[in-house]
Amino acid sequence: MKKLARMTMLYDFYGRLLTKRQQEIMEMFYEDDLSLSEIGEEYSISRQAVYDLLKRTEKNLEGYEEKLSLMDKFEKQQGKIVDIGALVTELRKTGNLDLLEQIEFIIQEINDLERK
Repeated sequence: MKKLARMTMLYDFYGRLLTKRQQEIMEMFYEDDLSLSEIGEEYSISRQAVYDLLKRTEKNLEGYEEKLSLMDKFEKQQGKIVDIGALVTELRKTGNLDLLEQIEFIIQEINDLERK
């Protein structure tokens, strides 16, 4: 996964756990696409200070994901939902009721992810 997409997703999941300043700088860099220099000017700090703060913040977000795995669970759930959709489509085409067992199994897997 590209770093931009990963950091954006991690921020969506864990951004509220960051300090207000970390949130603002992450948003300026990743959402508003401001440069390190532009952010530094906004806060009257050096470009290097912005870089260091971003790196620490990214490390924090990765640490939250390592401990909580919310993004990983979400991605797995999304994949299983796609699988269910494909099975439902196949069921409609073929009328094969045996596919219901597979759908029920995947639903159970989703429920198991929720409990972890």
